[in-house]
Amino acid sequence: MIGYGDRARTQCEVVSLFRETHPDLPPLNQGTISKIEAQYREMGHVRKVPSKRQAVVDDDTKLNLLLALEENPITPARQLARDNYFAMDHKFHTAGCQKHEQCL
Repeated sequence: MIGYGDRARTQCEVVSLFRETHPDLPPLNQGTISKIEAQYREMGHVRKVPSKRQAVVDDDTKLNLLLALEENPITPARQLARDNYFAMDHKFHTAGCQKHEQCL
């Protein structure tokens, strides 16, 4: 049972209510409602939680990156990753390399 307003509803009722309220959005299924409810009970909210994983980069690679950026501060992130043999995640790519501290 999920509380909504002044009454509690089953997950099936929540799915039906969502479909009636938002016919333009893709329909939710009961599994999605279960996951949302579980996250709300665990965390108290349903906002997306950022991932905590960080790339492990050894000191030599960090030094190589800093030296490369010092020589040419507008070096593309993909080129830095390729030259230093490490996989680049999306956050590193979109952050750019204008701020040296954020890249490392």
